[in-house]
Amino acid sequence: MKEKNYNLELVRFLSFFLVIVIHVTNYFCRAYGKIPQSEYLFSLILDTAARVSVPGFFMISGALLLGRDEPLKKHGKRLIRFLTALIVWSVVYYVWNTFYMKSSFDLKKILYVPAEAHLWYLYAMIPIYLVLPFLQVMCRNMSFRLERAFLIIATGAVLFNYLLWMMGGEPYYDLPLIGDRIYAYYVFVGYYIYKYRHHIHLSQRAAAVICVLSMAVTFGITWGVTVMNGKHYEDALTYTSPFVAISAITFFLILLRFRHAHYQPKEAVRKVIDLFCGCSFGIYLIHILFLDNYKKHMAPQDLSAFIAVPALVIGIAAVSFLCVWLMRKTWIGRKIT
Repeated sequence: MKEKNYNLELVRFLSFFLVIVIHVTNYFCRAYGKIPQSEYLFSLILDTAARVSVPGFFMISGALLLGRDEPLKKHGKRLIRFLTALIVWSVVYYVWNTFYMKSSFDLKKILYVPAEAHLWYLYAMIPIYLVLPFLQVMCRNMSFRLERAFLIIATGAVLFNYLLWMMGGEPYYDLPLIGDRIYAYYVFVGYYIYKYRHHIHLSQRAAAVICVLSMAVTFGITWGVTVMNGKHYEDALTYTSPFVAISAITFFLILLRFRHAHYQPKEAVRKVIDLFCGCSFGIYLIHILFLDNYKKHMAPQDLSAFIAVPALVIGIAAVSFLCVWLMRKTWIGRKIT
């Protein structure tokens, strides 16, 4: 059995916490004008920094799966697992939102609109898993020069699509293998960085500086446009933003090369990482239930963000982990988490 790479597990461990940070801080950022400016800025700083997390999940998939030689049966099982999770959790959130949150949802749109917003991740991953066997063959047979050329072309396509989106347009033809979104790009970048992590000529310090500067630009654009418009501006925080992408990619690179790219945690730390990472997918799926419950009873201005944000992140992570850990004691729980 292949030895577990704890640099990748460290990315996973931090990312699932940061995803909760995004969803919690969004609630306060969207209350711009209703909460004090200091609370808004505090929430926005955390929201901006946490944006490295979701691209991290895509890059982990690329690092672990691209270039492998796997039987189609294994791909089928992986795809069925994601489809099962999507169907089950779509039903859960449809019932939850309809009968508890009292919000309406048009089931006719379920094929292209998630029953709960954060389920978009499954909508993005399922098409990638559908073509994964072919991407694996491609990556196994490309030379370094071809991989680098593909990375350059894909990066250009992503930037071009982003510029068109900023101008309110879209490409007439999407670039094959990349499409009109950035998610397949993140998967390939994760594979590329993981494969050549020892050979990328960028020091850890330089990567950290680039990461922080990219976050600062994202923060500055968001704050500036928000103040100008009097409403929280979210477009600069999307995962298609070049600055979000740069911060996420450098963050991924830094953690991959942590401890000379051979992080070996102590036994107690390893057990904690294994335990939480084993539940990370389920935590991602379930945590919105607990955040929604807070939103139902508490407005953003009812409790200071300085207190509410850390308390909610820690509390939601703990309760979500406990629920998923208990669910995974059962056969069906393991199938849907």
